[in-house]
Parts: sequence; C-alpha cells; structure tokens
Amino acid sequence: MFCSIVIPTYNRKPILEKCLRALERQTYRGDYEVVVVDDGSTDDTIPWLRHQAAAFPHVRLLLQNHLGPAAARNLGVEQAAGDTIVFIDSDLVVTETFLQSHADALIQAQKVLGHDRLFTYGAVINTSNFDCPTAESYKLTDFSAAYFATGNVTIPKHWLIQAGLFDPQFSLYGWEDLELGVRLKQLGLKLVKVPEAVGYHWHPAFGLEQLPALIDRELQRGKMGAVFYQKHPTWDVRIMLQMTALHWLLWGGLSLGGRLNERSLRPLMEWLIRRGQPGIAYQVARIFLNWYSLQGLRQAMHLQGSASH
Repeated sequence: MFCSIVIPTYNRKPILEKCLRALERQTYRGDYEVVVVDDGSTDDTIPWLRHQAAAFPHVRLLLQNHLGPAAARNLGVEQAAGDTIVFIDSDLVVTETFLQSHADALIQAQKVLGHDRLFTYGAVINTSNFDCPTAESYKLTDFSAAYFATGNVTIPKHWLIQAGLFDPQFSLYGWEDLELGVRLKQLGLKLVKVPEAVGYHWHPAFGLEQLPALIDRELQRGKMGAVFYQKHPTWDVRIMLQMTALHWLLWGGLSLGGRLNERSLRPLMEWLIRRGQPGIAYQVARIFLNWYSLQGLRQAMHLQGSASH
C-alpha cells in the first residue's frame, strides 16, 4: 500500500513545520509520500520548504493560486503517486504510529468485508498547546459524528476519482469535505473508525482579537452551506446545515435575535479570558457565531432564489 498524504496549506508555516516533522517520524512499514499543496501562501512557507527540502525527504511541494482547500486537495490527489490517499490538515500533528494504524485498519476491514468500499477515520484531539500539541488528552468536545471529514481520513484513491473529487465551487470556508462525503455514501462506502490513528489539531487559545476572522469564517460557512444544499436538497443536509425551524428558534433564542453578539458579550468574554478560561469564552462566542452562520446561509439562499426567478 503506497500512501499519499495530501495536505493543503495557506500561511501556516509555524504549525506546518511541526506537522511535517511528525510525518517524517512515521514507523510505517510501507512506502509513503507527503504531498503539500500550497494554496497561494503569502508568508515564507514556500521558500522555507525549498530551503529545508533535505530535512523532509518524503515531501513533494505543489503550488496553486489561492483557490481554496477543495481545489488544493484535488490537485494533490491528481498528482499523488499512491494508490491510497490520506487527508490531514496542515495544523494537525500526528503520532509516530499514525500512518501504520490507518493502513492496518484499512487492510483488516477489507479482509472482513471482502471489498475496499470503505475508508478509515482517525481521532482528532483539539489543542492550543503549540510547544507540545501531543500532550493534550481526549475531551468530550473532541467527539465528531461526521461521516467524512478531511482532518484525519484514509481512502483508496480510485473511490475519490469515481466520486468526482471535491467540488471547486466550495472556494470559501466549509462543507467541501462533507459534500464529498454525501457522494461517497451514495457509492456505498463504509466508515471504519480508527481511534489509534491520532492527530492533534492545533489552534491558538481563543482571544477577542480573533473575533473578526471567526465571524467572517461563519459567514463564509453559511454561503458555502447554500451551495451544499443546492447540490443536495435533502433533509439530512438540512440537519447538517442547521437549516431547520428548530435551529432557527434555538440560535435565534440563545442570541436574542442577534442582540447577544460580539459587542454585548465582550465584557463577559474578557472576564472569562482574564480568569484563564478561554475555552469557556469561546463557547460563549459560539452563541453569536452560530447565528452569523445561519444569517450567512439565509442571505445566500435568498440570493440563489432571486437569481432563479
């Protein structure tokens, strides 16, 4: 089994370095490559990778303009030499047995099922510990019920080709992997969980200076949600998008129709951060961030409806 680890990246050089060093320490008994697709970074990612090429013998660097992660992953898959694709993000730091755990689970599941109509999904643990990301322990908030998410997944390449790869319409943040998951499910692929294949997803501790970018990301997620629903107007997708009356009532009620927002909740979030509780402050922010996502979705759906008439 030749594994191609496909990693899109954009302006994440510090954590990308930790990601790639962890991948060079793999105990995998087969052949593998690391396909890094730079999505138009403006930091020093590209010169650094070229200068450090000898330190990363498994890495192949591909370049594209800033077209988004869907297009970047497609380029990585198309250029991959392996028969098996591993997707991780450039802010994920994995354990030494990560790749072997995926391969063992994939081979074992194929033997049991008698076919390769499946993919493996590893565990993702969120952490804000940049110095030692792998020191974080699993938390209840790390649980994911997603069917197909590109943070930590391994799949035979030919199924991605047959499904049609990622849709480049998803040029902004969100949903491109779950939308591909809908098409993979239609092909009958089975999800096999591999808790031994652990990746530690690093992100900085929450601070109020992050709010403009987080709000913009949620608005993007809403816009891409409209693209998702346009392609798959099903009840399952509505649930994923929180596109139901119950969700509107829930987040509209919790945010008091948007009156509980980044301005009105700022004193509470500041107080929590000062007390060393940035995680709780972020959960408070989720109240209005989810509302922004729903607003972005509603606006995009309205524009789609206007354009169709």
